[in-house]
Amino acid sequence: MKNPITVEATINASVEKVWQCWTTPEHIMQWNHAGDDWHCPKSENDLKVGGKFSATMAAKDGSFSFDFWGIHDEVKTNEFIASTMGDGRKMSVQFIAENDSTKVVEMFEPESENPFEMQQQGWQMILDNFKKHVESI
Repeated sequence: MKNPITVEATINASVEKVWQCWTTPEHIMQWNHAGDDWHCPKSENDLKVGGKFSATMAAKDGSFSFDFWGIHDEVKTNEFIASTMGDGRKMSVQFIAENDSTKVVEMFEPESENPFEMQQQGWQMILDNFKKHVESI
């Protein structure tokens, strides 16, 4: 992975619950957005090596949307997912069980259109939404 950006959060839930919320499309649509004016109206996840994932991210006012997608390169249940995004960049997510909580560490290769800090902040906001979702159910 070239010059990866890392974001992380510790979630007060078991690794099994965290994994389910991270990988199940019904849950992904609840947390996969950076701000309150965005949402994720569609998600698919074929959770196997060579399987495709996809999530539509859209402005709630209908002004803009895009599909974030890729192919899974490695899947270890409750532990690790490595993927290649649609534009060829690499990403990974590690799930680390810590007593009654789970640390999620996400790494991804930055794209060249937006500043490093903006990308890190956006992905951290999505991860923070994930934490809120898991801890609320």
